[in-house]
Amino acid sequence: MEYRLLGNSGLRVSELFLGTMAYGYPDGGLTEADARRVLDRYADAGGNVIDTANFYGDGNSERVVGELLAGRRERFVLATKYTVTRDATDPNAAGNHRKNLVPSLEESLRRLRTDYIDVYWVHIWDRHTPLAETMRALDDAVRAGKVRYIGISDAPAWIVAQANTLADWRGWTPFAGLQAPYSLLRRDIERELLPMAEAFGLTVAAWGPLGHGALARPPVPAGAASPDDPESPVTVVVREVAGELGASPAQVALAWTRTRSRAVHPLTGPRTVEELDDTLSALDLTLPADAIERLETATGFAPGFPTDFITEVEPSVFGDMSGRVLAR
Repeated sequence: MEYRLLGNSGLRVSELFLGTMAYGYPDGGLTEADARRVLDRYADAGGNVIDTANFYGDGNSERVVGELLAGRRERFVLATKYTVTRDATDPNAAGNHRKNLVPSLEESLRRLRTDYIDVYWVHIWDRHTPLAETMRALDDAVRAGKVRYIGISDAPAWIVAQANTLADWRGWTPFAGLQAPYSLLRRDIERELLPMAEAFGLTVAAWGPLGHGALARPPVPAGAASPDDPESPVTVVVREVAGELGASPAQVALAWTRTRSRAVHPLTGPRTVEELDDTLSALDLTLPADAIERLETATGFAPGFPTDFITEVEPSVFGDMSGRVLAR
């Protein structure tokens, strides 16, 4: 396992982030014993980022994580999130305003059995709370020593850019990371979010890198696919490339998420040690250029306006020498 810096901070974070969304769910989730085996294997491999949220399993994920980290808390970069409602009947029990942030943080600290959160994520953009209120409240939590770094998940690029610009102007703590879905089946962040994150120096935690399991499934036997649910051209190519490289489909899909930007850290939630080992092997897989081209062609992704337009007209706008100007 190698490490990179979280955003523009000095915090060292592992290449792979461990998601714990399934921890603590009574039906279909991981038992505490299974979760411990996965987390221990992740730690043995050098992984150090544990990601949860206050509403996963109605708080049970945080409780399980707190139990699993007992006696070794300092070895990990512990991350959790707030925004989602704590009481559906109370309009102020959800959102990114101060009244929800403060009790959400206190509850998470108790469940996680810790005095501070390493990375506190805004879980989703709240259209009704001014950014200044959110950023100042988060900065207060940092200054109080209850949070070390902050990040934001599931928000437009312009919101993140505005938030960090505001933080810079006012001397507040800026976002160091961004969480967003990213996979061969969902490349939307390449339009605005990923370029924005690179410009601001943000770490990108890519959730759903396996397309919620679709990119890791074995091939469908001939004749078994339903006409109403045919195999995706992307999954077909993923399996072809995997066969050629002697890798698993999951390894190919995960390796691809790391090809376009060093800012990207896959965020996965393996349910077994075997699944985790398969995931860890993706860190050592280098995809050939022709394989990357085949995979991306299969997605049919286009960046759209303005990126494609600017790329098309750049030679005529900037002259014959434009292609010889190197980016920083």
